[in-house]
Amino acid sequence: MLLYIQNQLPCILKNAAIKLSSFLFLSKYNFVKRLIHQSDSRIIQKCYIRHTEMKEAIFIVLAASMLWLAACTPQTDLTYTQDIAPIIYQNCTPCHRSGGAAPFSLTEYQHVFRKKKTILAVTQRGLMPPWPADRNYSHFLGERYLSDSDKDKLKRWIEGGAPEGDLSLLPSLPSYPEFSSIGKPDTTLWFDSILIKGNSRDKFYIATLPIELSKDKFVRAMEFLPNQNNLVHHMNGRLLNYDEDKKANIKSGKRLLNLETDEDDYLQQFNALNLANDDGSRPSQINSAVNYLPGVQAQLYPEEIGGFTMHKKSILLADDIHFGPIPQDKWDHSRVNIFFSKTPPKRPINEVMMGTNGASKIIPPLIIPANEITTHTTFLKIPQDISILTINPHMHLLGKSFKAYAITPNQDTIRLISIPKWDFRWQYFYTFPKMLKIPAQSVIYVKATFDNTTHNYNNPNNPPKEIRERLDNGGAGMRTTDEMLQFIITWLPYQMDDENLSLEAK
Repeated sequence: MLLYIQNQLPCILKNAAIKLSSFLFLSKYNFVKRLIHQSDSRIIQKCYIRHTEMKEAIFIVLAASMLWLAACTPQTDLTYTQDIAPIIYQNCTPCHRSGGAAPFSLTEYQHVFRKKKTILAVTQRGLMPPWPADRNYSHFLGERYLSDSDKDKLKRWIEGGAPEGDLSLLPSLPSYPEFSSIGKPDTTLWFDSILIKGNSRDKFYIATLPIELSKDKFVRAMEFLPNQNNLVHHMNGRLLNYDEDKKANIKSGKRLLNLETDEDDYLQQFNALNLANDDGSRPSQINSAVNYLPGVQAQLYPEEIGGFTMHKKSILLADDIHFGPIPQDKWDHSRVNIFFSKTPPKRPINEVMMGTNGASKIIPPLIIPANEITTHTTFLKIPQDISILTINPHMHLLGKSFKAYAITPNQDTIRLISIPKWDFRWQYFYTFPKMLKIPAQSVIYVKATFDNTTHNYNNPNNPPKEIRERLDNGGAGMRTTDEMLQFIITWLPYQMDDENLSLEAK
């Protein structure tokens, strides 16, 4: 009933205003008329009628105003400052802030109030904050999720009028580095700008970034930040290290190679990047010096873990940068943050990739017929004791679910990750809270399901058509509309007590 009255308040107030306006006009008219016709008894009757109408109008206005005030008065004891801000700061502002990955900020009450309907919808449906991994299966650092209690608080606060509360109780906004997810970088470098053509096709480029330092330095981490973060699907970066006497000019080559070219022209253009030493030999390289996927934040391990040496002369080779299809031209001007270390890396990390282009075959081959849901597996035996730090599942638009686990020689199961509802937009590098020991001779299994039917709203083809992984030259196997099944594992040779070593950066 109250909701109905609230909806009718504008109409009620309008009618009351009309009555008051009419009364004021006719009152003036009747006053003049009384002066002319003092003897007319009907004046008394008319004045009585107008007086009655005035009382009615005033009563309506007062009643409506009281209802209006009641409707505007918060109907909840929850406030932003005391109850909601802690939830927002913990789960939303790491991305929803100036310089963050999200399209709008939620760092202030006014921001949250304006977006309250959107916040209510996406939190109640479980769309935000994004965390695809099943928390009942395994746990990782940086998990962002809302408990049932958090969801209930948000719902009751928004539906109760979203009051701000006592400003003295507002917690301090966490301190975030600008244009970084892990801290203030020691230096930031930019790739050359890339014009992304708006022809609704995937774009693939190789880009180079020459780096000159005053001396060799130890690198703790590198972080890639796309300018068009809603367009960049992935970036894989290798660091090429040059000895001073083997490469006179690291800036002599081309900076950009379009991979949408035929094979002969591709080889010619690749050579034009001039990545070899002056004598034609290859420089040393650091694989996976920096990578990027949607939703991925750079990983900063504890000081003694990971890292590498960057020579005085080096080239960061982004091979490749993948931009998704767009209808209009846009420019991208991506940057790289570099975090140096004063000490050399004690335990350099290793990486193994299972599945597409990796160390293990996919069974059956990754061919997904139209209008079918298929399941594929891949497995890899581990020859030595290892400690896993980070894992990264990867599929494209037909992905439906993903699970990975290890079976030890004693037939024990070690859970790695389960993603029951795959979401192409959110593909994290998941880091365990502590190193995870995998005994020698264990087998790591990956099981993934793909949905190539019309029930998959992400299906790029309507009607569906056969989709498979493509491993041909020129990056074609990386297209969004093709498929991949990969599981990337970052690991170290096991050392005593690794399983008790926290991976949170200090």
